[in-house]
Amino acid sequence: MGKPTGFKEYDRKKVPWRLPVVRLNDYGEIYTDPSDEELRKQGARCMDCGIPFCQSATGCPIDNLIPEWNDLVYNGRWKEAIERLHKTNNFPEFTGRVCPAPCEGACVLGITNPPVTIKNIENSIIDRAFAEGWVTANPPAERTGKKIAIIGSGPAGLAAADQLNKVGHSVTVFERADRIGGLLMYGIPNMKLSKEVVDRRLRLMEEEGVQFVTGADVGKTVDPKELVAEYDAVLLSTGATKARDLEIEGRSLSGIHFAMEFLTQNTKSLLDSQHRDGRYISAKGKRVVVVGGGDTGTDCIATSLRHGCTSLVNFELMDRPPVDRAEDNPWPQWPRIFRVDYGHEEAEAKYGADPRQYNVLSKGFVDNGQGGVGGIKAVTVEWYKEDGRMKFREVPGSERIFEADLVLLAMGFLGPENYVASALGVTLDGRSNYAAEHGQFRTNVDKVFAAGDCRRGQSLVVWAINEGRGAARAIDIYLQGSSVLPAPGITMGTATSVAIR
Repeated sequence: MGKPTGFKEYDRKKVPWRLPVVRLNDYGEIYTDPSDEELRKQGARCMDCGIPFCQSATGCPIDNLIPEWNDLVYNGRWKEAIERLHKTNNFPEFTGRVCPAPCEGACVLGITNPPVTIKNIENSIIDRAFAEGWVTANPPAERTGKKIAIIGSGPAGLAAADQLNKVGHSVTVFERADRIGGLLMYGIPNMKLSKEVVDRRLRLMEEEGVQFVTGADVGKTVDPKELVAEYDAVLLSTGATKARDLEIEGRSLSGIHFAMEFLTQNTKSLLDSQHRDGRYISAKGKRVVVVGGGDTGTDCIATSLRHGCTSLVNFELMDRPPVDRAEDNPWPQWPRIFRVDYGHEEAEAKYGADPRQYNVLSKGFVDNGQGGVGGIKAVTVEWYKEDGRMKFREVPGSERIFEADLVLLAMGFLGPENYVASALGVTLDGRSNYAAEHGQFRTNVDKVFAAGDCRRGQSLVVWAINEGRGAARAIDIYLQGSSVLPAPGITMGTATSVAIR
């Protein structure tokens, strides 16, 4: 913990974002630099709570040693703080920026007071560590002679690569895109995660011996069976990239795009040419409707605003969440409450109102008379409970048309694209994910493992890191008979060598 009475003396204070009217003019990160003194105060708020739910299964999926590094920051021991942080988290600079912080939802202080600003402190530790030169390449002293191929370079694949490389295996990561990073590179905009931050970590991994191959679409341009034959183990970490569609009347009209298509093209064009090549879907001068909330929907809002859209509406099918926890959402569950994310704040700054419209069901797209979308027919719905389940019904007479020149579908993902699995004969589970038990991560095909969103379904970056670390341990045991790598739920400091039974 931090200071024993700190939670009584100091109020929660988040590190502020840059002002919306300023940050809307660029694609730089939204964050500001915190003061050491304020971070010490926030670290001091960490209680002597007895059981730190923040680092439990309901809090942090990778069991970050949160009370320990809160105490170290409070006491000004920053270098020790990054050492503790790196014991459980390969990439705190990613989670510190983009994780929604389930740890804060499970913070014991949060039962009666605003929780500790865990995410801000985590991000500050790693940023300071890089600035001070404490994070350096540390290649393994010896190599085992074993080779592992990892297909997909998102957070799960990178975490697995980092762990397997640490114990001396030779790791090659194959990525179908032109840059390494997967979701981190092209799925999350620069405003939340600068690509220099991603590249900085990738350079370290390369210095430590991890090999990266881009433009390698395994299952199409690269034969996965050849990888299985050539390598001692293969890990599938391809993500859940099959987007949920909105198959209603008029879906074939132009101007309707999946969110990831929009976000990926925007980031690639920005990195390639600062948008000078024009090879992206532009929202400039257009009336934009984003269908679906969540982080991806927010990212579409923020990107559209930077393009210069003329209006923006965000459809949410569900009710507006309550300001405080509902009775059926008790601590330490993730609090399903009303939040204002960075894109919502920016839209309100520009247009004077939050862009979200709740209880809206899309019924059909309207033709603009030229084969393009001109609007969406939608109705209001009301929710009710029947037989213990929530259902909705349309409100009579509530149909209206929302004008739109560009519609972005941000309704989540249905699972991985299956062409790699099909080529290898990997079995799928009932949700079309690669079938592999958590903890074992082995598919039905010898030498082939699976981890991340392609195994568990669409989830958080921090869960992807959990999966990658767990799969690395499983692969290490498969190859060596035992492993010193930590199992999911076991910290590096307590991990022991465990043999196969």
